[in-house]
Amino acid sequence: MEWWTHLWLNEGFASWIEYLCVDHCFPEYDIWTQFVSADYTRAQELDALDNSHPIEVSVGHPSEVDEIFDAISYSKGASVIRMLHDYIGDKDFKKGMNMYLTKFQQKNAATDDLFLTLHSPNLNIFALILNQYWSAVAGSQLTASSASRVEDDRLLRLSQKKFCAGGSYVGEDCPQWMVPITISTSEDPNQAKLKILMDKPEMNVVLKNVKPDQWVKLNLGTVGFYRTQYSSAMLESLLPGIRDLSLPPVDRLGLQNDLFSLARAGIISTVEVLKVMEAFVNEPNYTVWSDLSCNLGILSTLLSHTDFYEEIQEFVKDVFSPIGERLGWDPKPGEGHLDALLRGLVLGKLGKAGHKATLEEARRRFKDHVEGKQILSADLRSPVYLTVLKHGDGTTLDIMLKLHKQADMQEEKNRIERVLGATLLPDLIQKVLTFALSEEVRPQDTVSVIGGVAGGSKHGRKAAWKFIKDNWEELYNRYQGGFLISRLIKLSVEGFAVDKMAGEVKAFFESHPAPSAERTIQQCCENILLNAAWLKRDAESIHQYLLQRKASLPTV
Repeated sequence: MEWWTHLWLNEGFASWIEYLCVDHCFPEYDIWTQFVSADYTRAQELDALDNSHPIEVSVGHPSEVDEIFDAISYSKGASVIRMLHDYIGDKDFKKGMNMYLTKFQQKNAATDDLFLTLHSPNLNIFALILNQYWSAVAGSQLTASSASRVEDDRLLRLSQKKFCAGGSYVGEDCPQWMVPITISTSEDPNQAKLKILMDKPEMNVVLKNVKPDQWVKLNLGTVGFYRTQYSSAMLESLLPGIRDLSLPPVDRLGLQNDLFSLARAGIISTVEVLKVMEAFVNEPNYTVWSDLSCNLGILSTLLSHTDFYEEIQEFVKDVFSPIGERLGWDPKPGEGHLDALLRGLVLGKLGKAGHKATLEEARRRFKDHVEGKQILSADLRSPVYLTVLKHGDGTTLDIMLKLHKQADMQEEKNRIERVLGATLLPDLIQKVLTFALSEEVRPQDTVSVIGGVAGGSKHGRKAAWKFIKDNWEELYNRYQGGFLISRLIKLSVEGFAVDKMAGEVKAFFESHPAPSAERTIQQCCENILLNAAWLKRDAESIHQYLLQRKASLPTV
């Protein structure tokens, strides 16, 4: 790279190419679905904040460099490269990359140097990208509705506007994007029925020979870097595609994630998302469950600020119980690594939510593990540790700390450190925080322990924040100038959902500056305000839905 402004040339491409290589060598891993969960959605989440930054960002001082090693440079860079590769086509993309690498070998390069070599017949890629995905913040939000039918054809009405975490952008200076759009139908879910370039605020699209009972899905493969909002009728027609798995995994994931983000932004109701989540009753895919689990975790954290937290835990148990019963506790012949990951994810979710059968089995297996009768497999340790700690006492924590001390592999120590924060009792929470700064924990791993406490419960979050303030000098001296200080701040405060906490966090860091984490602090304060607005807006409707749902379920 010519200068730090072009950091994405290193990191965006590195992030994209690692998935490309894995997909080439191990297509059975379905790695691009994992990319959408790990990178694409993460980039969209950060991109939608007011305190985000473009892929290209001017860097004028060394302290600013650390701040751009984030999900925008890495994950948004990789996501837009993936969209470009798909739009240009593999052959022309490779040709352009070959020209670029040959021309600038042993030299430095800037973004423009790359774009001027990426070309395709009749496509001005430079015009498509420049001043859009690279130089601006936040992509677009597409709204799709089925307008009418003419014989066997279906007319779709599309509109676009800028998507912001605080809601759809309103203003005269709203940017318009050139958005590559692919549309698929239930007739052939894995192939694009139509590919178009949307270059205006609104447009009508005609889909030829689409039957009334066929669903229509935008953004095949979840490749385009934009959010999609469907009309109620179009969304309803997509639910059978989730239930019968005819909608591909990556599109099931993308649909759910878009809805969740639209709900958090206040564009749709969170109740709509909960109804869609219930359609995943037959879902077999680890990565889809992982993303759904993450979003339910965010919602659970939000509702920990209410008096109906237990109701959302009942919802979690209902959603995860069917897949938990199908998987069981023990590996089955012919399983792949994704099945093992899914088992750990599901059991951890059920155990944390207090699912009775899961809790009993976790305690039994933990006892056998501690006594040396039956050592837990690596895949089951995290969910079992998490479950027994969440519903355990001081004796359980003491046993876990003893296991940590005895562990001869750093992997096991880290595994234990990440779950210690699940403990709920105030005195045990303090014990874990004190442990975080002890010599038993490597300095770089202290962040995971404190972050685990903050994410473990409402009480843990308050205790972790107080602990950071009380020990700020030691923590800052330990991590200043690196990315760990930003990670520590983010993990510790992002779960708050009260307006005044944003002011408290801002005030603390005004009197205790952390130059390399300034943007992170701004983003955290923005997220706290967004959480507070979300809670005020949707808490009552969520509560009523959970109560009505509970009343309609058969009693056991």
